[in-house]
Amino acid sequence: MQSDTNLLPVDHENALLIGRIHDPRDNGPSVVAIRKGKVLDLTRQFPTVSQLLEHDDISAVVDAAPEAAQWQLDAVLRSTLANDRNSARFLAPCDLQVLKACGVTFAGSMLERVIEEKAAGNPHNAARIREEIGKAIGSAISSIRPGSEEASQARKYLIQEGLWSQYLEVGIGPDAEVFTKAPVLSSVGSGEAIGILKASQWNNPEPELVLAVDSQGRIRGVTLGNDVNLRDIEGRSALLLGKAKDNNASCAIGPFIRLFDDGFTLDDARNLEISLNVSGSDGFVLDGHSSISQISRDLADLAAQTCGRHHQYPDGFMLFTGTLFAPTEDRDAPGEGFTHKTGDVVRISSPRLGALVNQVTYSEDAPAWTFGITQLMRNLAGRGLL
Repeated sequence: MQSDTNLLPVDHENALLIGRIHDPRDNGPSVVAIRKGKVLDLTRQFPTVSQLLEHDDISAVVDAAPEAAQWQLDAVLRSTLANDRNSARFLAPCDLQVLKACGVTFAGSMLERVIEEKAAGNPHNAARIREEIGKAIGSAISSIRPGSEEASQARKYLIQEGLWSQYLEVGIGPDAEVFTKAPVLSSVGSGEAIGILKASQWNNPEPELVLAVDSQGRIRGVTLGNDVNLRDIEGRSALLLGKAKDNNASCAIGPFIRLFDDGFTLDDARNLEISLNVSGSDGFVLDGHSSISQISRDLADLAAQTCGRHHQYPDGFMLFTGTLFAPTEDRDAPGEGFTHKTGDVVRISSPRLGALVNQVTYSEDAPAWTFGITQLMRNLAGRGLL
């Protein structure tokens, strides 16, 4: 993994960034803010990021934080990219929030989900089915507003033609797909390995914008995420979604949560461009992007469909918002499309959010997830923070 990759946003000097650091001296996480090139420790006042996001004026909290130089930013960034577990390094920037995800929120990726289903998880059939569906549906469906009368008419037509799919239902129907991506505290951050199952032969990264939402349903900021996807397993049956999505090291978030302030708002988030680069040890390179402006459902609507009178999250939640990116470029044999190989370095970046960088391994070989809620509470209590 490149040690000179910059994790910080291009305008980090003016950004309000929060995250978590694991320092071996504490044997546990600390809540920090990164402002004007300095790392500010907020843990004494806010032992968890979840608690910090409940505060109405986080900017004032950061401005009042002591500037004791416990960590040097450049040193922590280097340790993070090197995944040096003997030095202070950045973790995924969330803790007690539930890890939720929305799927099929872009027309392009919606059609790829339909292809997965029709191919029954077999990548050899994907190219033929992609061509058939393209001829039948075309690109017009991408302009349909989910839940509209136009969408209802399209649904009737597709059913009549035998082309209706559960993925089209959540893509253009009234209800968004919302699922639990991974357990609380299980996400990995920049520099750490991301995992795919050894049983999977067709899989891909999913570069996404992730919303940081508090217990009241307020979107407080955003970050980057990799909703690692096993296409063959989900393609066999949608009931295997949990097996396709939730595995050891299969959820990456980071590097920081960029909070909304006067210089960065929800409208700015709505217009972000997210870039993807995959570099393999075999010399293969894949580039892609996801334009948030092309999303079918507004970010605020996705948050509202997740949290409300129908469902509460006392510690808040992190919400993956879906991706426009769906790789079809052949890596090995013609017609088989893209799939990961171990050793791939995945870089998901956006100028105003920084870069999330991970190396692919098998979930079975990634470091076991052992630091759960009980361990967090014990650690914070032992440090006199609770």
